Amino acid sequence: MKKLFLILISVVLSLSISGFTFNLNEQNSLFSLNGLKDYQKQFESEELEVCASSDAKTYMDYRATTVVSSAQYQFIHNYLSVDTKTGFLYDEDGFIAVALGSYYGTIGDRFYVTLDTGVVLPVVKAEEKAGVDTDYSGCYQKYDMSIVEFVIDSDYAANYFGEGSNGLVLNGNYNNYSLFEGEIVKVEKVLDEVNENLVTYYINPVIPNTDDIFFYASGY
Repeated sequence: MKKLFLILISVVLSLSISGFTFNLNEQNSLFSLNGLKDYQKQFESEELEVCASSDAKTYMDYRATTVVSSAQYQFIHNYLSVDTKTGFLYDEDGFIAVALGSYYGTIGDRFYVTLDTGVVLPVVKAEEKAGVDTDYSGCYQKYDMSIVEFVIDSDYAANYFGEGSNGLVLNGNYNNYSLFEGEIVKVEKVLDEVNENLVTYYINPVIPNTDDIFFYASGY
């Protein structure tokens, strides 16, 4: 699979040099915010240390990632879709795209993030926070102590969630939306193994493809 990934990157770079333009999938998705209220974990997971207690949950626009050869650009444009209602990006299993520091894995790694309200957020690392912006361990953003930074389409998100007085979606903090309000109390790394004792909540069934996303490495 790693060999296949390298071949894919070579083809992609070749196309980009020849003038090929990448397009993120924009479609009416099966992703639903309401589904997160009753989300149940589908995959086995292992618990990691929660490295910060801030309730801040910032965001970035996926279009800020512009280096075509980077792992995050390739992952975003080839493995994610955008929910045209909320602006969230998500993968084939409905995991929401986020930026995390180097403390939490590499591009393509997936996590269950549990809030103190009991809400479980399935997230996939689509971008890595710059080291100069995080603490020494690569855990949290130095300026607001946030662990999670959603990777979104800010145009769709602004239409759905609204902009604050500072011109940012939800005033720049998704903690201002009731579903995402609260501190992170648990982080679990998702393993590539289905838990037969758990049921995943879907609005509609999703048929996953056979692409393996777990061979991506972090990079810029």
